[in-house]
Amino acid sequence: TLKGHGGGIRSISYFPDGQRIISGSLDKTTRQWDLKAGEEIEEARDVCEKQVWAVAVSQDGRWVVTGGDSGELKACEVETGIVKIFEGHSRDINAVDISAENTLLASGSDDETVRIWSLETGKLVAGPFNSISQVGVVRFSPDLKKLAAKLDWGTCLEIWDIRSQKLHATIGEPDRNGIILSPVFWTNNNKTIIAAFEFSSESELDDHAKTIYEFDASTLEIIGVPFEGHTKFVDGLALSLDGALLASTSSHDDTIKLW
Repeated sequence: TLKGHGGGIRSISYFPDGQRIISGSLDKTTRQWDLKAGEEIEEARDVCEKQVWAVAVSQDGRWVVTGGDSGELKACEVETGIVKIFEGHSRDINAVDISAENTLLASGSDDETVRIWSLETGKLVAGPFNSISQVGVVRFSPDLKKLAAKLDWGTCLEIWDIRSQKLHATIGEPDRNGIILSPVFWTNNNKTIIAAFEFSSESELDDHAKTIYEFDASTLEIIGVPFEGHTKFVDGLALSLDGALLASTSSHDDTIKLW
């Protein structure tokens, strides 16, 4: 058990060496942890001005990104300690994602926009993409051609074309009742997307996004049979490295399921 935060922990991310993780908290700190020792690496603690909602580590371990209240978004270069500030969002940042080749940062916010930044220069390189509601999840496609954004309580999914900066496909409608942070995954060589989703914006919040779907990434049509079994909303998803197993969790029905 890793103890130290004084507030709720909203996001964690592994470093590529598998020996450390970083956590972001409502106590306005990010903390790094040595998993072998089971202790915080205190000299790596970062005190932020606002509550931290999202953290991410680049696959090469060079960058640590944090996003939080009131549009606070920054990236720290691990070796040098140099911090880049990304200015543009006007409300809380709920989601960040770093591209597979470690050069681009995507951010999604309560200001109903998605933005793409250069980690090297700190400059905006695409967007803002104007979504139709609060953005809770963003995820680059591995080929860097598209960006997926999930909105609200999983009632709307958007696919953006990064080069043209235009909306490629969308499904669902906003409910504006807050956000749910379970991730989305690109699978099958960028051809499909897996996400917990809710087609009715009028259902009770606990019943939102309790079913997991596989979507065609071009059309967002449902592929195959939905993953049904949870009785309350899915707030956690993890995909195995080989893409063969999907794990889902619901903190409200107290179950973990493997698919």
